[in-house]
Amino acid sequence: MEQTGRYHFSTVGPVEAKVNELRQVDLLEPVSIADQLPKLELYLSQVCAVAGITKMQLDYWTVRGDIPTRGKKQRLYDSHAVETVMLIKQARDLGFDVNAAIAAAKEYQATRDAERTQVDIRRVA
Repeated sequence: MEQTGRYHFSTVGPVEAKVNELRQVDLLEPVSIADQLPKLELYLSQVCAVAGITKMQLDYWTVRGDIPTRGKKQRLYDSHAVETVMLIKQARDLGFDVNAAIAAAKEYQATRDAERTQVDIRRVA
């Protein structure tokens, strides 16, 4: 590298630059977005877009289904809450009334979580 005062100018040619670029790319590893999903929180409008429901529906289901949120002016839904909303939507699309849809979603999650706990216990034992 040549120095002129405070500035540094690279004298690396295009071929050498390409080799350096390839080496940098080789350092990257695959990332798993699925591993990061539990950390994500979505705003009300984002949950509505993902689930394909209206704000009014989400407000009603949040209160009626006691779906936990964070924030006061801008409600945030964690991945578990978004899953609950999507399960309620699925049940509603199958013809369940709101109360039955909420109950089915919560029962589904509880059963699944209990099964995961059993699998984890077996792995440790």
